[in-house]
Amino acid sequence: MSVGHGGGFRGGGRVLGRLAADPEIAHAKIDRGTARRVIAYGAPFTGMIVVFLVATVAGSTLSVVPLLLFQRIIDDGVLAGDRGLVVTLSVVVAVMALLSAAVSILERWCSARIGEDLIFRMRVEIYDHVMRMPLAFFSRSHTGKLVSRLQSDVTGAQQAFTSTLSTLVSNAVTLVLVLASMLALSWPLTLAALVLLPVFMVPASRIGSQLADLSRDRMQEQAEMSATMTERFSVSGALLVKLFGDHATEQATFARPARAVADSGVRIAMISRVFMTALTLVGALATSVFYGFGGLSAISGQLTVGTLTALVALLARLYGPLMQLASLRVDVMSALVSFERVFEVLDLTPLIVDAPDARPVSGPPSVRFTDVVFTYPDAREVSLPSLEPAAAVQETPSEPVLKGISFEARPGQTVALVGHSGSGKTTITHLVSRLYDVDSGSVQVAGTDVRELQLASLQDEVGYVTQDAHLFHDTVGANLRYAKPSATDEDLWRALESAQIADLVRRLPDGLDTVVGERGYRLSGGERQRFAIARLLLKAPPILVLDEATAHLDSESEAAVQVALDTAREGRTSIVIAHRLSTVRHADRILVVEAGRVVESGTHEELLAAGGHYATLYSTQFDDADAR
Repeated sequence: MSVGHGGGFRGGGRVLGRLAADPEIAHAKIDRGTARRVIAYGAPFTGMIVVFLVATVAGSTLSVVPLLLFQRIIDDGVLAGDRGLVVTLSVVVAVMALLSAAVSILERWCSARIGEDLIFRMRVEIYDHVMRMPLAFFSRSHTGKLVSRLQSDVTGAQQAFTSTLSTLVSNAVTLVLVLASMLALSWPLTLAALVLLPVFMVPASRIGSQLADLSRDRMQEQAEMSATMTERFSVSGALLVKLFGDHATEQATFARPARAVADSGVRIAMISRVFMTALTLVGALATSVFYGFGGLSAISGQLTVGTLTALVALLARLYGPLMQLASLRVDVMSALVSFERVFEVLDLTPLIVDAPDARPVSGPPSVRFTDVVFTYPDAREVSLPSLEPAAAVQETPSEPVLKGISFEARPGQTVALVGHSGSGKTTITHLVSRLYDVDSGSVQVAGTDVRELQLASLQDEVGYVTQDAHLFHDTVGANLRYAKPSATDEDLWRALESAQIADLVRRLPDGLDTVVGERGYRLSGGERQRFAIARLLLKAPPILVLDEATAHLDSESEAAVQVALDTAREGRTSIVIAHRLSTVRHADRILVVEAGRVVESGTHEELLAAGGHYATLYSTQFDDADAR
């Protein structure tokens, strides 16, 4: 433990990290099934783990054996005047140093390979599983918490097979070898060294409690700081700040958690330094005691000089492993808690899955709703409490959104849905491609209940343009090819021409290779909408769903795009949602939806003649237009 032998025990930083762990983790109760699943998860890496463990044991052995050779070099070589033995043992020590370096590199490579492959496998598995979840899962789950499962929790789980396993094996082997060697050299001095152990453990426990509280507070402060940055750094958040925010207020809002993080960092640094200084001091005192009593024993002939030197060197290797193993439970529990949080997501069963006998869509592209009743699923059905905001857990059960919806869109027909916002129009369109399942009744596509169709085939059958056209932070070409990966540049240009957006793309600095920005915010709302229409035209599905597809277009662009949509609808079944009734007056059938029910159905002329809800909507809308 002396400065001359390394200035303190090895792994002090890792010990402090574990001491600072949340007590809730340290005392967490893990289901036995979790441990079995963890072991099963490591099965594909069995061979690599064996090599890793062998390297770890070899490395621990090679770190202790040279200390015993120093005794022989001094006693049997230097003091006895045996030059040959000194040279021989020095060469052996040098060779062992080289072997130790090689083993260390092998151990690190195995650790990295196991850890990174495990992370890769778990992240891909979680990502794939999450992407199979229904839309309701994403509408309820907190995005930040979900991403955390793929980042911090997966990394924490990985520790079980790398650093935790290495800590257990290397320190256990080192401790056994050191204690056996010290007892063989001088059991009285070894017992004296063990008596000093409480001097290490008692302050470590108290300091660890303080570090745990400080670390927990620091994590909360960092989370608040990160949340502020995440909200403000998004395009929409930055725009809100620019339009309504005050720079001084924004700076103060961020400075508060940032200052708290800085202050807690200083406190943690000082407590850690005091702790490490105290341990180093105790180690130095123990070393002085060893030299004192051991020196007297050497003078009296009870110990040799080489034995004393070896004992002092071994003492430096004693307390570190003891501390590491004493706090190992925190490492193990932290890793298992991370695994449990990962398994929690993987065990969440998707509500929307293919039936065992599901078949692809075949037949004319018709859509039929028969007495459909639908209620949005609550948190218990589609999500996890740990992934939702705290307030969401206390939500009252939802009421039915659709109440007995029935209609049919025959092949080649256009059916329009109109009505006030919140009446259930968008919900109806979500049921066509089975983003949700109905409570009762049925939704049929091509004459078959969608629950009996393969999801991939159904999604190929239906194409959407939604109110908020989403574009990935990628190039124009990549966003279009998302609908049809095999599309050529010629295909892309044809779709862009039809969507009346080709001229804009030609003016962009890199054409199809121009990056559109986060959520497409480098484009106007109308431009994003036309890109979404181009994406739909590129996919060319037999069933079209247009949810306010021309909502963000000016009159000139709307007229041009309407022509493109009319062309796209030829021979296809279309369901169109529109607030501007002028865009749907030529629909084959118009459904007026109010409070989850179809209250009127007919052509534009029929509904106007009936003088009901549609006539009122039409009259109000065009009276407002005339007033403007």
